Amino acid sequence: YRCEMEKKTLKNRRLRQIIHSLGFSCIGGAIFLQILVFMDILRKGYFMAVENNIFILTVEVILTFFGLIYFFYIYRWFLKSL
Repeated sequence: YRCEMEKKTLKNRRLRQIIHSLGFSCIGGAIFLQILVFMDILRKGYFMAVENNIFILTVEVILTFFGLIYFFYIYRWFLKSL
């Protein structure tokens, strides 16, 4: 019975690790993209982006919502820890 509990705990830990890695990657990617956008605005005075591939656009929207939900989750966890 104990071995099964340890396996379950290990799976939960691994899943949390994957979710946190993906979440921090989304947040880091968003920060990097904002830096590129602001650099373009400073150079040209405007920024324009067009994505024609619907699959890429869908993945970007899904990752954006995941990053937003993850950000609020981490923010809430941080406020509870204070």
